[in-house]
Parts: sequence; structure tokens; C-alpha cells
Amino acid sequence: MSANIFDNVEQEFAKSISNVNATLPRWQRKMMRASATNSSAIHSNQPSNPATPKKQNDRFIPQRANMDIQAASHNLMDNCNSNSKNNNNNGSSSSSVTDSKILSFKSAAPKPKHGFQSDLRVMYTQNNVVRKPKKVSRMIPQAPERVLDAPELHNDFYLNLLDWSVSNTVAIALDDTVYLWNASSGGITELCQLEGQDSYVSSLRWAGDGLHLAVGTSNATVQIFDVTKQRRLREMGGHQGRVGASDWNQHILTSGSASGLVLNSDVRMQDHIVQDYNDHTQEVCGVRWNAEGTMLATSGNDNMVHVYDEEGTHLHGLNDHMAAVKALAWCPWNNSLLATGGGTNDNHIRFYNAITSNLVNEIDTGSQVSGLLWNQEYKEIISSHGYSSVNGVSDKDNMLQIWKYPTMAKVADLRGHTDRVLGMALSPDGETVVSASGDETLRFWKVFQSDPLKKKNIAPPSALSNRIR
Repeated sequence: MSANIFDNVEQEFAKSISNVNATLPRWQRKMMRASATNSSAIHSNQPSNPATPKKQNDRFIPQRANMDIQAASHNLMDNCNSNSKNNNNNGSSSSSVTDSKILSFKSAAPKPKHGFQSDLRVMYTQNNVVRKPKKVSRMIPQAPERVLDAPELHNDFYLNLLDWSVSNTVAIALDDTVYLWNASSGGITELCQLEGQDSYVSSLRWAGDGLHLAVGTSNATVQIFDVTKQRRLREMGGHQGRVGASDWNQHILTSGSASGLVLNSDVRMQDHIVQDYNDHTQEVCGVRWNAEGTMLATSGNDNMVHVYDEEGTHLHGLNDHMAAVKALAWCPWNNSLLATGGGTNDNHIRFYNAITSNLVNEIDTGSQVSGLLWNQEYKEIISSHGYSSVNGVSDKDNMLQIWKYPTMAKVADLRGHTDRVLGMALSPDGETVVSASGDETLRFWKVFQSDPLKKKNIAPPSALSNRIR
């Protein structure tokens, strides 16, 4: 048995030498195959095909098959040139060693899944984001700059008893007397007092020169005054009721009365009536020309708004309001855009294209609209309000509201009046609004203060900013 064990030792040993791979352990065979693969990759000019990644991730993992690991290690660790010869003997040129890269990215990184966002990317790129400078909103004072007493101011929604001239003078009608308040000097002047028992002033409107004032009366007449000389120039008739609204278009004075009649009067002529309009069926309480003098809007207690061209041709009748319409305002940067405001049973501000009669915007304000004024710099409109349709006192009564156009987003509420606001007027510099109320006060609100860098002196500046604190 022992002899049989050693009989074929020499033969088996020779066989193992001739076929080493067949007798080596498995781990040694794997190591030899890996060494042969790496050695062939060093001297090969063609990179092996990269393996397809099993899963798409948010980071790119370099592929070892595309890297010359040994050449990179040689460049990093060996500062001597003695090994270059050995590398050349192995089939690798010195130029290939020198030009080889440590990391080789020869295919694009896989794209992440839809909707994926790396937290690291947000962390390391947030400081490079170009941020726009934060727009600083202006501060709108919530209290009036000044309050003036206005005793015996008629608490009548249909009258227009307040106006502010380009010469910086405020005109206010108190019962039968017209007073002028100079905003530059603070001086007060009594311009006129009507004759006759129970007579009162029903409307006021400054001419464009700021030197002449039209005074409508309860006696169905309109008087023209030269304020510099404090003298009445003429008195014009033609109406059948009190004259509650008027407006100028150069030398043409348009006036509306309680009978529903609207007249165009040429103040230079003895026979002053050059045109009449009879479209209203009840009292006229709003008359406004646009800035170019090409379109006229009138409104009244019949819930109607009528639009005419400069030749007197009737263009449109707007009947969307459900109550009397007093407030009228033409947009200063769009002469065909007309804003209108309705009374207690309507409470809406509506915006019309006066050329097409299309209603382009509207908003329910919650209370009757007694006045509207535009601001061109901020593209806003301010409205004055009286009573609401709700029984009792509402938080929307007796205040002014500022709206951003055309979004009609609320900018500010201005409170302070204890009775309904009857009307408003704008200072010549466009910064200050004065409001007249049934509480017999005038309140001055500086709500449109101009940016000094954009301010343009298109009119004499108001001295309110210097005098009122």
C-alpha cells in the first residue's frame, strides 16, 4: 500500500508543472487573471467598454476601465526618469505616460431622474444666485397732514363743492359763499357771496389757467370769476335747475343741471350756448372732459354715463351701474380709459374703453363712490366713499381707498372722517389729496409723494410739505 503511494510521484509532479493553472488554488487563479487584464489594459490603445450602471444616481462614479491607473501612479510617485526605460520596454511610450490623466471621463454623466434635486447643489450654488434688489414700498401716511374746518358745507352727494387749481389754490363752497385757501401762503380769501334768500353754491370748477373759477348756483346760473381781481366777469343762464357739475375744455364750459340738461357754453361769446345734450332723464352730477379735450363724459342720478366726442356726437350710453353715478375720472396716461363710480345701491368702480364702450375692469368697494382721482407716477387710483348699503355703520364707510391699477389690489385705507366723504381734489404737484366731508372738515392727505429722482416740475409745487406738520 505504501509503495503504491509513491510509485507515480515523479509523473504527477511533472504533470503539475506542465499545467500549473489546473492545480493552483482558485484564489490564485483569479489573481493571475486580474493581473493579466490590468497589464493588457496598460498597453492597449482601445479603452474597454464601460459597464452599464445598474442604477441612475445623482453622482457620477468614474469607470476604472477608462483609467490608466498604473501610469498615473508612476507620474505621481516616481520623480526619477530611470523607470521610463522600463516602461518603454513594456510597450508604453514616455509621451503616453506624460499625457495620461489620473481620471478619465469619456462618457457623459447619467442624467438624474425627473424631479430630482440635489441638496448639495442648492448648498453650494445659493451664493452665486444674482438677487434682484428688493423693491422698497413707499410709506403712506394714515393720518392727514392738516385739517381745516368747513362749517355749513352742504352734505349733498350730488354737488361738487371742492376744487384745487394749478396755481395751488383750493376753492371751497360753504353754503352761499366761496372761499379760497392759498396752499403756498396759507392765506384765506372770500371770493364771493350769492345774493338772494336760500341761494347756495352747487358746484365749483377751476379753468386750466388757474385764474378763473366757474361757480354753479342753486338759481340755475353759472358765474365766472377772475380770482386775481376778485371780480365776477359774467353770469350765464340756460339751465332749468341747480348746476351741480361743470368742467372746462379751453374756452368751452360744460355744465350739467338738475333738469338733466347739459350745456356747452363759449365764455367768449354773448350768446354763449353752442351745444346742448338731453340724454339724461334726471339730475346731472358728473361732467368731465379727457385731457386732450376729445371726449366728454357725463353722469347722473338716472344711473347712466354718456360719452360724446368733441363735435358733440353721442358715442355711447353706459348703463352698468345700479345707482346714481357721480364720480368720473379719465386716465392721464390713456385718454380713452374712463373710470366711473356708483352710489349706495351699486358701490362699484368700473373702467371703460370709451372708444368701444367695453367694460374692461370693475370692483365692488362696499360703499357709495363719491369721487375718483388717478395718479400717474404709481399707476394708482384713489376713491372717496360715503354710506354703504348695509344698515348701520360699516367699516367701509366715510373713508378713502387707494387701488393699484389694473390689478385693483388694495394699497391703503385712509380713515379719519366721521361722516361721508363728498368729494376730493388733487394738488397741482400730484402728491396731496384734499377731501371734503359731511363732518364739515377738509383733510389733506399726502399719499402720492414723488420719488425725488423721478420728480418732474410740471406745475407749481405745493407748499403743504413745508407748512404742514
